[in-house]
This record gives sequence, C-alpha cells and structure tokens, in this order.
Amino acid sequence: MAEIVVSVTRKGQVTIPKVMREKYGIKDKVIIEEGEKGIILKPFPSPGDDFGSLKEVFDGKTAKELLQEARKEELSS
Repeated sequence: MAEIVVSVTRKGQVTIPKVMREKYGIKDKVIIEEGEKGIILKPFPSPGDDFGSLKEVFDGKTAKELLQEARKEELSS
C-alpha cells in the first residue's frame, strides 16, 4: 500500500494526488468512513455505476425508459 503525505489547509481541505484519483476512480465526491486505524476515503458511486443496480431486474432498461413505458401504459388505459 502506498503512503503519500499531503497538506491540510486551514479549512480542513486536502488534495488527493492525481495518481490515486485515477487509480480509484475518484471524481468529485468521496465517502469518508471512520475505521479502527483512522479514516478511509472511498469513491462516491455515480448513478451510472452498476453498484446496487436493478438493471438485471428491468431487462437492462434505464429509469427514463421505464418511466416512458409507464406513461405510455397510463395514457393508453
């Protein structure tokens, strides 16, 4: 595991090095967890990620496609 020292600003801000942002897919948000050995930063999953996705249940359709189908069914009833 790599260790890199970074500075903390007076506002409590740190810069995550580019190499680590790219390696872990960190974009604009992270999740901070408190662990036994300190804090853990995790990439915040984007809505497009399949993490926790129900795409398989809905035959790979997006929420927008499902909503359009539901509206068509409502209008035809």
